[in-house]
Amino acid sequence: MIDLPAHAARAITLLEDAGYETWAVGGCVRDSLRGAEPHDWDLCTAAKPAEMQAVFAGERVLETGLKHGTLTVLTGSGPLEITSFRADGGYSDGRHPDGVRFVPDVTADLARRDFTVGAMAWHPQRGLCDPFRGLDDLQDGILRAVGDPDARFQEDALRILRGVRFASQLGFTVETETAAAMRRQVGRLSCIAAERIREELTGMLCGRFAIRALRDFSDILTAVLPELAPMVGCAQQNPYHLYDVWEHSARAVGQAPAEPCLRWAMLLHDCGKPACKTVDENGVGHFYGHPKVSRDIAASLLRRLRFSGEQTARILLLVEQHDRPLGDSDKLVRRRLVQIGEGRFRDLLAIKKGDAVGQGTHPENVAELWETERRLNEVLAQDACLSLRQLAVNGDDMTALGLHGPAVGEMLHRLLDAVVDGTLDNTQQALLAFARARMEEQNDQ
Repeated sequence: MIDLPAHAARAITLLEDAGYETWAVGGCVRDSLRGAEPHDWDLCTAAKPAEMQAVFAGERVLETGLKHGTLTVLTGSGPLEITSFRADGGYSDGRHPDGVRFVPDVTADLARRDFTVGAMAWHPQRGLCDPFRGLDDLQDGILRAVGDPDARFQEDALRILRGVRFASQLGFTVETETAAAMRRQVGRLSCIAAERIREELTGMLCGRFAIRALRDFSDILTAVLPELAPMVGCAQQNPYHLYDVWEHSARAVGQAPAEPCLRWAMLLHDCGKPACKTVDENGVGHFYGHPKVSRDIAASLLRRLRFSGEQTARILLLVEQHDRPLGDSDKLVRRRLVQIGEGRFRDLLAIKKGDAVGQGTHPENVAELWETERRLNEVLAQDACLSLRQLAVNGDDMTALGLHGPAVGEMLHRLLDAVVDGTLDNTQQALLAFARARMEEQNDQ
């Protein structure tokens, strides 16, 4: 039994009172049947576009999808997409149908969908319409293409990555023939817009079962992220790592909070290792300089996938600095806070924890990071001076001492460094005395 929200039930009633069979369809049915809260509700109906417009005349609607038979009704509970029963024409661009034709029944509409678990419809009186046994697959945790899997992925290659994303988010096993077709058709992803690939990969990385998806579909993922292909099977050959670079990175991804920038940084943090690998005379592997190489590779990849400037800067900082110590004393923690701020400090803590767990060798490293986090919280609780705006003096005070231009900023930074190191109290009297003494030293030289 599915409990339809009021705005969806009302739309079904309006359409059926006008004589048009209407169902809830797709992801909202799938999620409801597995006990999850749907993100949104979609309907399909026997009404043609003009007939839908007539039913919802006078209401707020978006008509941008009408050429494909979709009308979006804007309700107080969120947008409601309503699409005419349809069959898609050819997919010459490998992504969008060249055209659609409207069909008379819901079963024909469900036949055009990608996976059986999304090819179900629900009606409050008629119950479940499930011509492709999607409920069986849902209960068995299986992701299976509707009909011929090669045809489904030829129509829309992005469905390949959607399959990987569903496997990561839902923990489903991809049915054998469906998985084989995903691999046969993976080359078609080259025609998909970078933004769409980025969004599917981000959803996959943030999934609860991301580790398994990264393991099971490394060949598909490295086909769209070829920069990462050398990570697969690259043995680390040292006492700090139990796994190869790809397996380590997959495990580290699963340990990071499910936040996009953190998961992407975790995937990319060691991508430069294969290019930096050397093996010494004892057979021990080394990866000198790999954080910078990883950053360079990541920068190219993020640019190609059209990440925002803010996301790119955040991810690259984490990749480049994932190996740098955060500080084993209050003074060092204060210094790092001045350099990168609390937000990036906590990001790096999360990254370093994931990295340490993903190594599989030294659990004491994780304990050290918990100690660093304790120090961080203590420093922040002390309301320590960690920025120029927290200094007890400002630029006007430096000008009053006789400093001008860049010298003002230089002196303020010297004062901040001394306060952060604990060698100078953050009081106006102490700071001004320090500044005067430094100025006198410079004049004596």
